[in-house]
Amino acid sequence: MQPVVVPEPGGTVRVVGLGAAGDERRVAAGELAAVVREAEARTEVGPRWTWGDTNRWYPALLAAGVRVERAYDLRLAHRILRQSALAAWPGPDEAVPGPWDTMPPAPLTSAGATRDEPATLFAGLGPVEDAPEPDPHSELDAQNTAVEGSSAAVRLRLLLAAESAGALLAVEMYHAGLPWLADVHDAVLTEILGPRPRLGERPARLEELAELIRSALDAKPSLNPDSPRDLLKAMQYAGVGARSLRKWELERLDHPVIEPLLEYKSLYRLMTANGWAWLDAWVREGRFRSEYVVGGVVTGRWASSGGGVLQLPKNVRRAVVADPGWTFVVADAAQLEPRVLAAMAGDEAMAAAGRGADGRGADMYAGIVASGAVATRELAKVGMLGAMYGGTTGSSGQVLPRLAKAFPRSLAFVDEAARAGERGEVVTTHLGRSSPLPGATWHEAQSGAYQDDAGEDEVARARSSARSWGRFTRNFVVQGTAAEWALCWIASIRRRLWALGQAPDATDGPVPEPFAGRPHLVLFLHDEVVIHAPASMAEAVTDEVRGAAAEAGRLLFGGFPVRFPLSIAVAGCYADAK
Repeated sequence: MQPVVVPEPGGTVRVVGLGAAGDERRVAAGELAAVVREAEARTEVGPRWTWGDTNRWYPALLAAGVRVERAYDLRLAHRILRQSALAAWPGPDEAVPGPWDTMPPAPLTSAGATRDEPATLFAGLGPVEDAPEPDPHSELDAQNTAVEGSSAAVRLRLLLAAESAGALLAVEMYHAGLPWLADVHDAVLTEILGPRPRLGERPARLEELAELIRSALDAKPSLNPDSPRDLLKAMQYAGVGARSLRKWELERLDHPVIEPLLEYKSLYRLMTANGWAWLDAWVREGRFRSEYVVGGVVTGRWASSGGGVLQLPKNVRRAVVADPGWTFVVADAAQLEPRVLAAMAGDEAMAAAGRGADGRGADMYAGIVASGAVATRELAKVGMLGAMYGGTTGSSGQVLPRLAKAFPRSLAFVDEAARAGERGEVVTTHLGRSSPLPGATWHEAQSGAYQDDAGEDEVARARSSARSWGRFTRNFVVQGTAAEWALCWIASIRRRLWALGQAPDATDGPVPEPFAGRPHLVLFLHDEVVIHAPASMAEAVTDEVRGAAAEAGRLLFGGFPVRFPLSIAVAGCYADAK
């Protein structure tokens, strides 16, 4: 059963395709949750809801305590299929972009709401209650035609299902929130920066460092270390020799200003990214909620809209503390991208290195050393990163020939992806997400090199831009397929956690319905997950997370003998798990 949710003028919703006979129901927006709850309870598997944008419809359902098992997100699927070289989209590729091409995800916060009004976040249908939405029926037909006409239909369907499951999970993590103790966060900031300053003033430690910087540079008391222009000018006057304020360049210099300046930059970044203003804006009622942007990176990786959930520094993770009676299960995939590369390339030698002598394969780089390809783990890591990201100089360039000899299929796979990019061609991930074409600047550089009067500068510019795009496509196929594995992993985790049910000793607490008493995902960082679970269920959750990793590998690569081992820790505080 695949009911389609259709918004109508006047705040009503039409649900088409309910039941075996394809019944249709028209209800007020506020009654949709009851319709979904009834349909979800009717069958063991549950329907596959189809709607234009998960962000638009799902928050209100969760606010009513209704969880959806399966959904199909037309907006996300459209973006993949229109770009994919494997999809046979009906109509010319150069057609003028339509409403599905330009539709952004609905924000999860209500229009005009402030963060002092958390109760409004899931009101009604959210911020776009009366916004027009393109016809979902014709779009669904076009997408089905595109997939059915593809020679890779099975893989595309898996990608679209995983992307849609990710959209459900992103809204669920926003709804549940990441447990966060504001008083602990404040104590961390006070310990590192000093007491909270008055508005417009620096914290005590930053002011101390600012004075040290001025003294080391023999600069005026008015020198503002927050101004890169003024700071570089003072450093030039003092003969420091810095051409920029990049950390790697400063670390190479020998001058009394370097040590306080590096500490200042680090603490200033903490204050601006996760300081008291961040705490006031993003933490409410013991929870941090940030909007994930599913597929927000061109490779399919997620991004975030506000709050910086994908970049939580180690020191503030001390504030991420599980609720009383609960704990965190933190898992991350070991060397995910090189394992994905081995599977994509069908490289059994590299897959064997990933399994290791004991068959567990917790450290692929150690397995590469054991294969005799390189002498040390560090060289194995540097070489593999160079292969996947296009590093051809230094230690990476020296190691690559040895890796190419030991694992020719894997190295040839990424080399071919790079050559395709250098030619301006599209490359595609294992399941079917395709890279964009290079832009106008790239084409101008290439055409300029073929002019009759082209000089050495034009040729060098064309060669440089071609290689740069080749490095992008080299990594695109690996990082994009790793993102697909991660999507399948979290989709499997989500399903498995729900199947575990409620903890027998569950008590009322801050976890909202429908997740009260149930383990649930609260954080996803590319190849890492954090699950908030009743302490009595930690072992069962750990088993399911491992099972989900194995399932993701089978879904993408069938019986190919590549392993995806996990590092898993159980801790009451996120900082203690890392």
